[in-house]
Amino acid sequence: MKQTSTGHGGGREVQLAPHELIVTKTDPTGHITYANRVFMRIAGYAEHQLLGQPHKLIRHPDMPRGAYRLMWQTLQAGHEFFALVKNATIDGNYYWVLANVTPDYDLKGKLQGYYSVRRPPSRAAIAAIEPIYAEMRKIEAAHGKAAAPDASRDWLLALLEEKGCSYQDFILELNADVLKAKGVAG
Repeated sequence: MKQTSTGHGGGREVQLAPHELIVTKTDPTGHITYANRVFMRIAGYAEHQLLGQPHKLIRHPDMPRGAYRLMWQTLQAGHEFFALVKNATIDGNYYWVLANVTPDYDLKGKLQGYYSVRRPPSRAAIAAIEPIYAEMRKIEAAHGKAAAPDASRDWLLALLEEKGCSYQDFILELNADVLKAKGVAG
């Protein structure tokens, strides 16, 4: 774990080591049922402070609500979801992750919850996504609370349609070097 000071307000960045993985499990409503030690150390929470809490406990205000709307729609359709996510630590710092969230089903096909593995993203990916997320937050600020997530999600999807790719493909391409180095992508 490395801490760096940045020009951004709201604390210092905490970086995962290249080999570190954050792993959590939630129930179907997004409440934490498991958190690995890396997650507890990076986020600064003890296990008893996490279990049973909504995963949004670590949501950073720089994250647009539209990104979460897209995530939940993808997961509820039964698909895994990849994203670049800025999370908050208990002490006001933050950390970026390349997140992979997967629905977790029992043997009968009933949704048990969600399994998430997060790894360090590429620095270039963070630089590419920050202005996109900033624009999404501006769009959300211009809409009412109820309409904001859909408005920013729709803007993001239109932007990516112009680029000819999905959000998942965009995120994976931004992190191709990191994933190849870890043997995740072929």
